[in-house]
Amino acid sequence: MAKDASTEKMKRKVYEKELQKLQVQLCHLQEWVKAHKLRVIILFEGRDAAGKGGTIKALSEKVSPRVFRVVALPAPSDREKSQLFIQRYMQQFPAAGEIVIFDRSWYNRAGVEYVMGFCTSAEHKRFLSLCPQMEQYIIEGGIILIKLWLEVGMEEQERRFNARIDDPLRQWKLSPMDTESYRRWYDYSRARDLMFKTTNSKHAPWYIIRSDDKRRARLNCISHILSTIPYGRVKRDKIRLPKRSSKGRYNDQTSLRGMKSVAERY
Repeated sequence: MAKDASTEKMKRKVYEKELQKLQVQLCHLQEWVKAHKLRVIILFEGRDAAGKGGTIKALSEKVSPRVFRVVALPAPSDREKSQLFIQRYMQQFPAAGEIVIFDRSWYNRAGVEYVMGFCTSAEHKRFLSLCPQMEQYIIEGGIILIKLWLEVGMEEQERRFNARIDDPLRQWKLSPMDTESYRRWYDYSRARDLMFKTTNSKHAPWYIIRSDDKRRARLNCISHILSTIPYGRVKRDKIRLPKRSSKGRYNDQTSLRGMKSVAERY
């Protein structure tokens, strides 16, 4: 859906109608991935409050978590810190018939770890040098790799942070790390630019999604994924419910009498 830069944000009804169409196609993609035993990695990166969580939810909410598996790793443990940097991510890679969605990925080293001083300059430089080779290895191993960067503007990020401060349902999304990333906007911009310069390879390119309008960003993201992975309709046998057996029939509600029940407040 083409739009002018000055177009107002997408209305909810239009968004929900388009999202439903795309989610139907995601279900077809799911069956194709299972039938053809494909392995797919989709990784999401971007600044804090860029809309990664909402986009991943829209992508995965109508499909099976056994096929579309979302991975959001916590901070590494002491044991994981002693391993190869990529090791804990590779443990999450897809088996046949799986799509793994990384909510942040090994590119943490190029972003938050580098900006916040959680890795050394040498470690950062080594990561940027080796990353294209590692991704070439992943792709040659038969995995489809899709790298997505959600780009949110400075003013929109500020608006979203303020909304989190005032909303008790979203305050958990605002951590001291988030507020520090807000302060270091240009440090993150420079880290992003260097990451793109060194890891935007022909075999594993980055794709930018403008996310000031969350609804448009979600639709554009799902549409891009569907266009990137060739798929078709998998023919399925029509399912018919069998006749329920009456053998051993009894009033199966009487056995529930005397059990504790949840109060019916609604």
